[in-house]
Amino acid sequence: MTDVIKASALLAALLAWTAPAAAEVKDAGPAGFTVEHTRTVAVAPEAAWQGLVEGVDGWWSKDHSWWGPQSTLSIEPRAGGCFCERSPDGREAMHLQVAFIDPGHRLRMVGALGPLQGMGLHGVMEWQVLPAGQGTRISVSYRAGGYTPEGVEDIAPAVDRVIGLQLGKLADYLSAPAP
Repeated sequence: MTDVIKASALLAALLAWTAPAAAEVKDAGPAGFTVEHTRTVAVAPEAAWQGLVEGVDGWWSKDHSWWGPQSTLSIEPRAGGCFCERSPDGREAMHLQVAFIDPGHRLRMVGALGPLQGMGLHGVMEWQVLPAGQGTRISVSYRAGGYTPEGVEDIAPAVDRVIGLQLGKLADYLSAPAP
């Protein structure tokens, strides 16, 4: 079994249990896809931004990490910064790299998430934080593409569910009462 097929099978297995989310695969074809999600939360934009960037270890699903609950996730909010994961025994993974940051408003990161790395794909994930009445609208899009012999359009719905899950977990994290 090739590494690409193994990665595809791993992706399918990891995502099979994910509950359906209000999702939208904007487009998908053999060479790439775009997914988008938006949620409104009842917190100030400053708090939403802080949770997005500084609280990623508290909301990103450890089911969608390399080393599970034992790992630590972080985002360095600067151009060239890392959305990284570290295990207690010193292993590390770069999930994405910060390419653009407008503090408090927009975070753009590039790279391939999880099994997409091994498939030779590349992506752009962009988070936007905007005032919305008494709360904040948070949007995330992920566009990924590249060449893999099997094409990528069939994995778009699974990636869409994972991105929707992450936004949902961020919204829950921001809405949780302070300890």
